[in-house]
Amino acid sequence: MSSTEGTLTLWRPVGLKELELIQLSGMRAFPPRLPDQPIFYPVLSEDYAIKIARDWNVPASGAGFVTRFEVRRSFIANYDVQEAGGRSHLEYWIPAEDLEAFNAAIVGLIEIVRSFP
Repeated sequence: MSSTEGTLTLWRPVGLKELELIQLSGMRAFPPRLPDQPIFYPVLSEDYAIKIARDWNVPASGAGFVTRFEVRRSFIANYDVQEAGGRSHLEYWIPAEDLEAFNAAIVGLIEIVRSFP
């Protein structure tokens, strides 16, 4: 987890379809959640995002990508860090209904930093 003044760096592992939707936004927003996806979960470390992209997204969709972005600290402070199966598996759970506000709190562009396979 790193940060610049006023923002926090987060990562998001995605499959090809989600990446295409992010690209359609001009790399400025994550797409709305599907009905069976009640939360949006950006993660706090690149290593954890790599693990998800490589071990989950690749088998599920044939490709996995790690995105990196900055979010305003004043926004993300409203949410607690969640531990998802281990001390190094830290993420935020953003309710689907808050995703539009989350996207508005992104500073700059969403970057692709890794791709698999």
